[in-house]
Amino acid sequence: MTQAETPLVLRHDDDRGVCTLTLNRPSAFNALSEELLTALQTELDNLSRSPSLRVLVIAAAGKAFCAGHDLRQMRAEPSMDYYQKLFSQCGKMMLSIQKLQVPVIAKVQGVATAAGCQLVAQCDLAVASSEAKFAVSGVNLGLFCATPSVALSRNLSRKAAFEMLVTGDFLNAQDALKQGLINQIAEPHDLDACTENLIVKILSKPQVALAMGKELFYMQLETGIEKAYEYASQTMACNMMDNTALEGVQAFIEKRKPSWSTSSQRLV
Repeated sequence: MTQAETPLVLRHDDDRGVCTLTLNRPSAFNALSEELLTALQTELDNLSRSPSLRVLVIAAAGKAFCAGHDLRQMRAEPSMDYYQKLFSQCGKMMLSIQKLQVPVIAKVQGVATAAGCQLVAQCDLAVASSEAKFAVSGVNLGLFCATPSVALSRNLSRKAAFEMLVTGDFLNAQDALKQGLINQIAEPHDLDACTENLIVKILSKPQVALAMGKELFYMQLETGIEKAYEYASQTMACNMMDNTALEGVQAFIEKRKPSWSTSSQRLV
């Protein structure tokens, strides 16, 4: 396979329903070119139709996780129509992550800047190497990271997010953990094991409960508290009527482990 034919996104599926998508432009620090965005969107669309999917991991090849948009490509076509199309394409891809019915984990081994930092923030969970760094540094080039601010401001406090956006400063992994951008830190050699530990915990939970919960979690964040409680009450009632929840509650009452069959945990 020639370099031109090398897949921009590598996909690996295991028999547990865990899929790993790996950004594969290491020489360009995995910058989100139009072609890479298209490849990611194709994979996410396919995964949205997969009933066997339980967890998605987004990883990256090389030293950097993702350096944001491909600035050379952006500068080559300076037109409003092109930029609107590009940022809409990126926004659609980010929303596709949130719309998946399974937890999505960012596995961050290196630098994540601008739209790359946005990608980390957009994922439901994030595990990062102790060497990882994060920034929304477009402001250093005179370009405020407006689209990354949408995901960033939904992870960090307002002031912490705004400080990153107006200074362009980097956060190290420890600061990113404190600010809420990532969930866990691992030494580089332990990153795979740390991610796997999180995956195993997720896989031990009923798929239907996680799907309902994820949808509700994001829906209620975008609405007023009265409507949020209305959505949450309806979701919990529906969840409680599912056999996995009924069995889980009964097992708790009887002081035993729940007996969940593989088929009973799947979405229909």
